[in-house]
Amino acid sequence: MASVRMVGKVTARLLGSVRPLHCGLKTTRPVTFLQQAHQKLPPLGTCGAFFCSTVPPSCDVSLKYKYGRLVLEVPLPSRNENCLFYLRPMLMSVGDLLTDLQREDPGVTASVLSNDGEGVANTTLIEALLDNDFKLVINDAMYNVCSPEKVCTSSETAMELEDMKHVVHLLHTALHLPEHHLLKERHLLEKLDNLKQQLTPLEKIKAQLSHRAEFHSSRIVWTGLALLSVQGGALAWLTWWVYSWDVMEPVTYFITYGTSMGAFAYYVLTKQDYVYPEVKDRQFLHYFYKGAIKKRFNVNKYNELKVELAQAEEDLKRLREPTQLQLPLEPIQPKP
Repeated sequence: MASVRMVGKVTARLLGSVRPLHCGLKTTRPVTFLQQAHQKLPPLGTCGAFFCSTVPPSCDVSLKYKYGRLVLEVPLPSRNENCLFYLRPMLMSVGDLLTDLQREDPGVTASVLSNDGEGVANTTLIEALLDNDFKLVINDAMYNVCSPEKVCTSSETAMELEDMKHVVHLLHTALHLPEHHLLKERHLLEKLDNLKQQLTPLEKIKAQLSHRAEFHSSRIVWTGLALLSVQGGALAWLTWWVYSWDVMEPVTYFITYGTSMGAFAYYVLTKQDYVYPEVKDRQFLHYFYKGAIKKRFNVNKYNELKVELAQAEEDLKRLREPTQLQLPLEPIQPKP
């Protein structure tokens, strides 16, 4: 009797354990992926949370001095190896660095960001970039670059560098100055020879035109003197032999007045005073340019060649006299 009761209890327990499973199978719905993941993940209290990102974690890029030069060690994705890039802080820019990276690995898309995440222009010098830490982005990877302390030069160091440049320039000048003088002198002599060859035929034509213009202008001057002499003789003859002074005085007055009107008309037309040397020079230029048109003489070209010849002769004179090399090209004018 006791054994029958024990068997009944065991059978009831088995049936009780099977009934919920049977009922659960009838009412079960398809379980989604999120529910499965929620059932598989343990509670947050028992273990740490997991995060996923498509951007690889950032790491550091080596920036150090090697053999006295600044070297940037960058991993290249396509080659799967590190590559050394020697930097010249005072001569290179950010654009040059990015160009070197793309030239070494064509599949690279690189950019430079500041420590705050702002973009850096390609025209920025490496010297200015290395004042602070920055970030180098290659494809989807971001690398932190720490600037060494030795790169951050002070103003005193910059002044020493400028002094060194000046000393190097003076040394280079002292070593190459004689050779430079010889080459410059040879160049000036060749230039003088070429200019003189171009001016020789022009000088002949110019001499002919000047001689003819001088002849015509002198003829006008002598003609004016002759007319004045004839006028004076005629007035004297009319005054003393034909008429009296009472009759000729109004005539001489109007002749003088007419001469004044002619001088004033000359000023109105030429905007110059009626001065005999200037009048003669004006007539000379008039006849000279008139003859130049007939001879097809290019006055502008002649003047340009004369200016170049004078400048070359002055340069050659300064070159052959070392005491004048340091003098200014134009003397300092005193203040009025």
